Amino acid sequence: MRENGPVTSATRQPGTPSAAVRPRLIATDLDGTLLRDDKSVSPRTVAALAAAEEAGIEVFFVTGRPARWMGVVSDHVHGHGLAICGNGAAVVDLHGGPGAHRFVKVRELARDNALDAVQRLREAAPGTVFAVEQTYGFHQEPDYPKLHMEIPDNLLPAERLLAPDGPDADQPVLKILAYHPDLDPDAFLTLARTAIGDRANVTRSSPSALLELSGPDVSKASTLALCCAERGISHEEVVAFGDMPNDLEMLTWAGQSYAMGNAHPDVLAAASGRTVANNEDGVAVVIEQLLTDRF
Repeated sequence: MRENGPVTSATRQPGTPSAAVRPRLIATDLDGTLLRDDKSVSPRTVAALAAAEEAGIEVFFVTGRPARWMGVVSDHVHGHGLAICGNGAAVVDLHGGPGAHRFVKVRELARDNALDAVQRLREAAPGTVFAVEQTYGFHQEPDYPKLHMEIPDNLLPAERLLAPDGPDADQPVLKILAYHPDLDPDAFLTLARTAIGDRANVTRSSPSALLELSGPDVSKASTLALCCAERGISHEEVVAFGDMPNDLEMLTWAGQSYAMGNAHPDVLAAASGRTVANNEDGVAVVIEQLLTDRF
């Protein structure tokens, strides 16, 4: 699978984790990683996250989910309570609970870029349908399938949704979702990256042919790097967990990274370590060992 090239300066190749570097921050994906397949957080994982925070290690949830879908972990917010949502498009304070989150940082996809990317992908992959994710709104084309857990605010062509006078035009666009009913997911990703070029960062986290388009320099890794720099935390002090292509840049940036046992083959190849599957509490297994080794 082709990488985006210089999508973000936060990308590096994995190295051998140094036992001398003590972790200061844990960055974990949610779906397929921290969450079990039933979207629950196991008691063992809850205890491990709390123990990490008590030991002085910050925990960041880093996900492709929009902020309004963060209720699955709202009861497990400790410390600062910040999450990186939308594959790096937003940093959100979760302390207010579901429906009361506060956007701390927004890294939007410019509408001109979004429109250009939609046009290029329509030409390269006829049959592609689109949805638009904004800070507080979700809109989709009439033929876009029911893939998400909500009713869209508007059903209009993407060009109309992204127009200067389109719905919620005052709200930033966080990402575009592009779905193809027939293409292989990895083949669709490669095709889209070639077609769209530097107009957007293209990745995927779904087992179906559903792509996620963000701003050109926006990824989980680049936003996590910004958050870490604000805290004086180096990449060597970060431990990251993930399972899908949208986690690749984050996993190759972090000093220590773990692919879940259920991870995509590219993730298994890129991470510096491997843990058991999400349904076996793979994140908790590593955190428990890290805390044992640290103290």
